[in-house]
Amino acid sequence: MNLIVANQSHFKYAQDICDTIAESAKIRGTGIARRTPEYIQKKLSNGNAVLALDGDKFAGFCYIEVWGHEKFVANSGLIVHPDYRGQGLAKKIKGKVFELSRKKFPDAKIFGITTGLPVMKINYELGYKPVTFSELTDDPEFWKGCQTCKNFDILTRTEQKMCLCTGMLYEPNSKEKVSEVKEMNGKAFARLKSIKESLFLTKKEKKNK
Repeated sequence: MNLIVANQSHFKYAQDICDTIAESAKIRGTGIARRTPEYIQKKLSNGNAVLALDGDKFAGFCYIEVWGHEKFVANSGLIVHPDYRGQGLAKKIKGKVFELSRKKFPDAKIFGITTGLPVMKINYELGYKPVTFSELTDDPEFWKGCQTCKNFDILTRTEQKMCLCTGMLYEPNSKEKVSEVKEMNGKAFARLKSIKESLFLTKKEKKNK
């Protein structure tokens, strides 16, 4: 498996990436912001994406988004092709794009929002901590991307304070040691999971009425 920083020569994989992201969201029944091939190509061309290839076959992907004049960056769109799941590839891709983020934007806070428990676990191991949405970027363009998510009504109803996604943040200049963050994460994980399940059940009950 080859993990590389993508470039324009990889445009041919853009549609496969979009299709895999959309199909994964459909199967899991979770909300996800839609991406277009044109948007993915932009990330490939500016060196802000990591691509996993098995020979010439697409295996996985993740990219960097920059917000707030480089004060924040997000590692987004993490996806592994179904043929390569269950092999720890997602963790390797996330680690690679995290390293790329630290290298290109050393002073930026790295954040993400996700509904996926496996992604949360990977983030925990990298030193992220769960935070409220108010601690993430206030760039309206970032939150505009949530409009295509099926859970957008929850974000709107809570005045952008919470949703089914969990906000996670890595602060490069934080005085907290990674081990301390991991311990704090363990205590917060059950609480965050409970909140998400509560929101999900509330939405499901309204839908069944």
